[in-house]
Amino acid sequence: MFSLALRSIRQRPGRLVATLLSAFLGAAIIMTFNSMHDTAAAQGVDDVSAESLTTAGSVVGGYGTLLVFFAVASTLTVNVRQRGEEISLLRSTGATPAQIKRMVVGEAAVVALVGSLLAIGPAMLGGQALLGMFQDSGQVADGVDFSFGPIALMSGIDITLLASVGAAFLAVRRATRAAAGERKPRGQLRSFAGYAAVLAGAAGVLSTFAFDAKDAALMAAPAYGAILLSVGFALLSPKLLRALLGTLARPLEVLTGASGYLTVLNMRRRADQLAGVLMPLIVFTGMATATLYMQAVESDAIKASGLAKSVEDKNLETLNFVVVGIIVVFSCIMLINSLYAATSYRGREFGQQRLAGATPGQVLGMVGVEGLVLTATGVFFGTVAGLAGILPFSAVRTDTLVPDQGLGIWLTIVGVATAATLITSVATARRTLRTPAVEAVTLAA
Repeated sequence: MFSLALRSIRQRPGRLVATLLSAFLGAAIIMTFNSMHDTAAAQGVDDVSAESLTTAGSVVGGYGTLLVFFAVASTLTVNVRQRGEEISLLRSTGATPAQIKRMVVGEAAVVALVGSLLAIGPAMLGGQALLGMFQDSGQVADGVDFSFGPIALMSGIDITLLASVGAAFLAVRRATRAAAGERKPRGQLRSFAGYAAVLAGAAGVLSTFAFDAKDAALMAAPAYGAILLSVGFALLSPKLLRALLGTLARPLEVLTGASGYLTVLNMRRRADQLAGVLMPLIVFTGMATATLYMQAVESDAIKASGLAKSVEDKNLETLNFVVVGIIVVFSCIMLINSLYAATSYRGREFGQQRLAGATPGQVLGMVGVEGLVLTATGVFFGTVAGLAGILPFSAVRTDTLVPDQGLGIWLTIVGVATAATLITSVATARRTLRTPAVEAVTLAA
């Protein structure tokens, strides 16, 4: 398996750069925060410091693990989808599905292992910086020394390998079935998982009302409820996009003319592929909106009470801001990787449209409108998930349903999502359109 994978990597290493980057960043984040467990377990660490360090490792490590699975799965799925012709050629020359699976899964394992090993140094530096931040805020005693041990090392390597190999196996299985002419699966498992996540998220959000306003665990229920709703909406994104396009089809065609018509036509046909773009948009918007607004509500409530923030309050605030930072970085990387790969792979499609009479400006307009529709869809469902957590939390914590923080936080989140989507998609499409139409169609054929 590994010899075939290594030969494939040597032949075309550039196609796995996005996967390597995702694995590297994922392993670095997981190791950084799990090193807090190693530090807490060292001799001489007092109970308060150990609790702060363990909380950081558990909470942020959990978020990081979730995002690693999403990031690696997203980039590997796009990578394998782009190799459809290569897989068909291998099948036609005698390669068995098992051999192709071993090659792709072996590639993913090698890249994940390399990314994990490269992440060790940055993770050690990140762990030391994180410990220093906790010490500066008084959450950890100054005499605690940083420790990077087996918990950090093994968790980073194991989780990254598992995510990479699992995602590669699922992606190549679909690709080999398509190459063999089998009917595409209808995605019942994905739909079931999406509906289950939505139901679990709704239950988590509703359980907020079972807590007291000053309960230390009050924020956990709506936060995890919003996260599960975001994940559920992300898994159901193809269905949600098709439903939204059915509503927006006529207005888009009227407002934007030929570009709008091309947009609706293409997005309906490519709804399943565009799910890879919608996933990070929905998760980013939902998790960032819920976390930042709930933290703002909590900070204002503590300030209004006239009390100083406790160590637990400082821990929670630090973790929330760190979590949002991780979400922003990972979601943007996932979004940019997915958009770049998906748009650059459409050279033949753009060439065919131009040969059929579409101008480069109309093609760029189509890509721009697609980006706006994707952004609006991702922001809408992400905002719904975030509000589902914010409103119950605000009602219980402050007896006010709508927070007083205004739209500033939300507009910043929307601005980041919109900029990442439009800049990446339009810039990639513009570069792809530099190839003459006839040449683009011929090379892709």
